[in-house]
Amino acid sequence: MQRDPKRGVNAWDSGSANNFGPNLMWWGLFIFWGTMQIYLDESGDLGWNFSAPYLRGGSSRFLTLAALLVLQDANRLTERRLRQLYISQHWSRGEKKWAGLSKSGKTEFAKTAAVLAKVNKKIQYRAIVVNKVNVADHIRSDPNKLYNYMTKLLLLESIAQHESVELIPDRRSMKVESGNGMHDYLVYGLLFDKNSNTRLTTTPTDSQHCLNLQFADLLAGAIQSHFEFNTSSWFSCLEKVLDLKKLYF
Repeated sequence: MQRDPKRGVNAWDSGSANNFGPNLMWWGLFIFWGTMQIYLDESGDLGWNFSAPYLRGGSSRFLTLAALLVLQDANRLTERRLRQLYISQHWSRGEKKWAGLSKSGKTEFAKTAAVLAKVNKKIQYRAIVVNKVNVADHIRSDPNKLYNYMTKLLLLESIAQHESVELIPDRRSMKVESGNGMHDYLVYGLLFDKNSNTRLTTTPTDSQHCLNLQFADLLAGAIQSHFEFNTSSWFSCLEKVLDLKKLYF
């Protein structure tokens, strides 16, 4: 493993699951189509205070990781769609987060994101949700390991099916505190679990400068709303184009 001077000190190169639902009948077409980019973000937190309601002193009961997977130049399609939302919803400049959107903005995003994935085979949405209440105490003591494990369950299978993958997590989100731990964890999984020679590059990026990371944040928010708040209309729009895994339910 070595640092990539072209991408900076935070980009790492590898040098070289689980079964999700059958919602996407074209899943096999998504395999082996050259370079893939994965934009990863989350909704919820890694706190463990369940004695108070969430957002009123307590921690979230669920944690959602959501990933936008795009092949070749399909990332331009999702970026373009988000720009169109900025116009149609009269959003001001600046990063848009799920929590700050109006109901109409959330609905328009969910509906148009679903259509985008249905008509374009180079775009896929994946997510994993953990029920934190059921997580054992010895795992809670090091939540970064839980985050890494969730990421592996969510992405390893997809990564292993491509020759080259760029993973783009949000630099400003909670993520693991162990430096390049998430990248190393995935590389070890590729080498020893999947016997894969996939070339994995991990490039933490500031979401305020990346529309597709904002797209991933909105996906995570729509899914988290279903589990955390039992607000399911947005999740229902996306459900048929979403590969979803649940952990500790």
